[in-house]
Amino acid sequence: MIRLALTDDQHLFRKGMAMILADMAGVRVVLECANGKELLTALKTAPVDIVLLDLEMPVLDGAETMQQLAQDFPSVKVIVLSSHDDDANIRRLMDLGAHGYMLKTAEPDEIDLAIRAVADSGFYLNDTVDRVLLHGLVNDRKLRPRFNDLDPLSEREMEVLRGICEEHTTAEIAAKLFVSPRTVDFHRNNLLLKTGARNAAGLVVYAMTHGIHKP
Repeated sequence: MIRLALTDDQHLFRKGMAMILADMAGVRVVLECANGKELLTALKTAPVDIVLLDLEMPVLDGAETMQQLAQDFPSVKVIVLSSHDDDANIRRLMDLGAHGYMLKTAEPDEIDLAIRAVADSGFYLNDTVDRVLLHGLVNDRKLRPRFNDLDPLSEREMEVLRGICEEHTTAEIAAKLFVSPRTVDFHRNNLLLKTGARNAAGLVVYAMTHGIHKP
């Protein structure tokens, strides 16, 4: 059972999200909080695995809450739910340690996928986050990750990796390979686990350093 905390100051959104989550197998909302301060207090007596966290909240907002979570509850993973998709905001939250970033307009299927991906592998990266991290890699060239080379990549994983390097969306990669978008997400998360990369930008560096992709 994946234990969730839902933190959002908008009562109707929070209740609607709780209803959606209630229909998901193996998932249980154990906390509903209106701001970060409520969440941090509640976590002292009600441990959770994943927090679905709004950014714009009174008392203690999402960014401040994430910093406090990292200090006091480092095992808790965070999926940010936001109304904003600007690059600077997404990159800032990922740099603060978010394990996933989703728009509030996301479909229930993607929310389900994100929760399970974060629970299984520690992160969920969608096309929006991939784009931001890839552009950040090009702009600042600061990423110097270390990689694992213990598990060889399958041919299908190599195909997905090349698609990521070419900045194709999940849907475009799926169409090219004649598979479902969920299958592409599955292979992408396997790539992250096998290579030790933390995000799509790391996968691109891996591909370039291993001769899989030449920009």
